[in-house]
Amino acid sequence: MLSVKGINEQRKPEFQMSVIHFEEIEKWDKIAKSFSNFDVYYLSDYVKAFKSHGDGEPALFYYEDQNIRAMNVVMKRDISLDKRFTGKIPPNTYFDISTPYGYGGFLIEGRITEDSLRNLNNKYIYLCEKQGIVCEFVRFHPVLNNVEDLKGIYDISTRGKTITVNLYSRDRVWDNFTSKNRNMIRKAKKSGVEIYWGRDPKLFDQFITLYNATMDKDNAKDYYYFKKDFYDSILNDLKYNSIIFYGIYEGKIISMSMILYSNEQLHYHLSASDREYQYLAPTNLLLFEVACWGCMNGFKTFHLGGGLGSKEDSLFNFKKVFNKNSDSHFSMGRKIFNQEKYDELIKIRNSNKLYTLENDFFPKYRATVR
Repeated sequence: MLSVKGINEQRKPEFQMSVIHFEEIEKWDKIAKSFSNFDVYYLSDYVKAFKSHGDGEPALFYYEDQNIRAMNVVMKRDISLDKRFTGKIPPNTYFDISTPYGYGGFLIEGRITEDSLRNLNNKYIYLCEKQGIVCEFVRFHPVLNNVEDLKGIYDISTRGKTITVNLYSRDRVWDNFTSKNRNMIRKAKKSGVEIYWGRDPKLFDQFITLYNATMDKDNAKDYYYFKKDFYDSILNDLKYNSIIFYGIYEGKIISMSMILYSNEQLHYHLSASDREYQYLAPTNLLLFEVACWGCMNGFKTFHLGGGLGSKEDSLFNFKKVFNKNSDSHFSMGRKIFNQEKYDELIKIRNSNKLYTLENDFFPKYRATVR
């Protein structure tokens, strides 16, 4: 087994890759935090919440050779557990993997060479094939921009822009806002909206109620309704990496956001608001206060994400007002380890012949019907 301690002091193996399982929490986080640019999405306590949500079994792939170290965090899903494959493939035999909700993909440190990337890719393919993994879907990290090192390993597509607020100073944050956003923030303050933050369990209970009501009004998919144990995991397991910001007007909470953070990075994770008070622009003020809090606490970036489906829609346009100069982009990666099995799974889905599968979805055998 690999040891992070003393990596730079010991004679490194020619190349080696291992899989750290979720039960090995201490080893997992020791590896993750040994990378200078790790983020909250790579921590075991983050993926624990999404394990409880049913997203699969978390795993961390760790690679090391004489030039580089690399890690990738994934959720491993048993394809036979998909109801569309019930009784059609053997259980616990074929899997696919994907980035946990949010962003991720391989992080690589060291002197990156073509030989190292080739060895990393070969070892990764071998290990995934050995574990019965058919394919992988990756959502690369827009702030870390790790996609640049992985263009020879994945089939990559750039999907759209995301908004990153650079937290140089409160004045710089304010200057990068659009004039419309600055006016809305002034309006919220003048109207009496006040912003607070904390981690009281009662805040999480209030967030759940407001968030579910927001999802109802947005006609959100079932996936975006999280159960109590998910929020309990965020509250208890991510106690040093999560906080609730909330806006109050006339004694009532009208806007709330769950913010995640680690290693100088802030993330706008989940959000909810009372539409009746939207005219007061409480979320505009709330996100400004998050950015100010980040500046005061030594964070460097505040990532807001992009639009739904990476589109420049109303959600994207709302986020864009917080940095008119943002240049971060969201990219996705696809990788098929077992083409024969991948094609066979598509045939199983298409056996009805009465419908076609959404072409752009990956993996296609999990696509919705058109």
